[in-house]
Amino acid sequence: MLKKIALCLVLFCLLTSPVWAEIQSGVFTLSPMIGGYVFDDDQNLEDSFLLSLGLGYNLNKNWAVEVVFTDTDADADNPAGIDTDVQTYRLDTLYHFMPDNKLVPYLAAGIGGISAEPVVGNRHDHLLANYGAGIKYFISDMFALRADVRHLLDFPEPENNLIYSAGLLFQFGAPAPAPQPVVIPAPAPAPQPEPAPVVAPADSDGDGVIDDQDKCPGTPKGVKVNADGCPPDSDGDGVYDYRDKCPNTPEGAPVDRQGCPLDSDGDGVYDYQDRCPGTPAGVSVDTGGCPTKLTLHINFCHDSNKVGPEFDSEIAKAAQCINDYPGNVVFIDGHTDSTGAAAYNQQLSEQRAAAVKNRLVEKFNIPESRMTARGFGETQPVADNKTKEGRFQNRRVEVACGATE
Repeated sequence: MLKKIALCLVLFCLLTSPVWAEIQSGVFTLSPMIGGYVFDDDQNLEDSFLLSLGLGYNLNKNWAVEVVFTDTDADADNPAGIDTDVQTYRLDTLYHFMPDNKLVPYLAAGIGGISAEPVVGNRHDHLLANYGAGIKYFISDMFALRADVRHLLDFPEPENNLIYSAGLLFQFGAPAPAPQPVVIPAPAPAPQPEPAPVVAPADSDGDGVIDDQDKCPGTPKGVKVNADGCPPDSDGDGVYDYRDKCPNTPEGAPVDRQGCPLDSDGDGVYDYQDRCPGTPAGVSVDTGGCPTKLTLHINFCHDSNKVGPEFDSEIAKAAQCINDYPGNVVFIDGHTDSTGAAAYNQQLSEQRAAAVKNRLVEKFNIPESRMTARGFGETQPVADNKTKEGRFQNRRVEVACGATE
C-alpha cells in the first residue's frame, strides 16, 4: 500500500510541478526513499530493509519542516528474539547549506514516535528523538537525488538505532505570480485653440530666447535651452546634454568630448570605477576592473586535499573561464584555514591547488603548461577562522583566469 501511495504522489508531482532550480522557498516537497534500519544489539533483531516517505515544506531557502513515515519488517536474529514490524513517524526540522547550488547538504533533527509490533505479544509505542544529516543533488529543474542518515533515540528506555536511506525529492505547489496591474491610459488632452499671431523680438538661433538675452547664441535648432539660452548640462560634466552620449555621469568623473567617462586602460570599466587601473590589453576583468578570479566551491574536508568527481560541475566553471581567455597564464591558488601548523597548512594548500590542476588536465583536457599551481596556506583568509563557517570558506581554491605574470 505504501508503495502505491508513493507512486501516485510522484506521478502527481511530475504532472503538476512548474520548472524550478535548486531549493525553492514556499513550496512543498515529497521524498520517497528506501534504505536500511540498524538495530541495537540487545534488541535481538536483524538489520532490515526500510521504506520511507516524507512530506515537507520549505519555509525559506535555508529552513524546512518535514513529516516522515518509515516502515521496517525486522526478523529476529536469534531464538530469543521475535519478528517485529517497526514503524516510525517524525516531525523534523532541516537546515540547508548553499541552497542555490546543485549539491545542497543539510542537517536535521526532530521528534516523533516509534511503534514496535511483534508477531507474538503486545505492541509498544515510545517517544522518539532523532538527528542526522544528508544531501540533495538536483539532477534537473524538477527533481533531485537525496541521501539521508539518522541516529534514533528511543525513550524512556534508550535504544540507539540507525537508519540510512536514499531516493528522490520532488518540489511542488509554488504560489502563482501576482497578476499584473491593469494600466488605463489617460485621456488625450483636448486640442487648444491656436493663439493669435504676434510679432516677437529677434531670436536668430530659434531657441526661444531673444537675442539680447541669449548668452549662448548659435544653439543648434531643436536643442532645449534654459532661461539664458544655453543648453542644459544635467550631470555637470562640461558637455551639453544634446551632445552627451553618456548622461548622468557621476560628479567629478573625467569625461571625453562626448561626455562619456574615460577608460584609460580599455578594459571596459570606467576610470572612476576601476580599482585596478593600467590593466594590460586583453586581460579579462571583473566589474571592478581587476583581473578575473574565480573561487571554486569545493568542500575540502579538514586535513584533506581530495577532489572527487562530485565536484566536476564546479571545476567545469574554471575550465570554461580558462578556455574563454586562451592567451592568459592561469594561476591555481590553494588556501587553508588556520587549524594546525602554518608550515603544514602551506604544504596542504599546495596539494589542494595541484589536485584541482590535475583534475583540469585529466577531465577537461586543459594543457598543463598553461597552469601554475600555488599554495598560500592560511595567509589569505576570506572569513573568520574562529567560526566553523569561516573555516569552511577559507578551505578553498581560486583560479585567476585573467593573470598575465
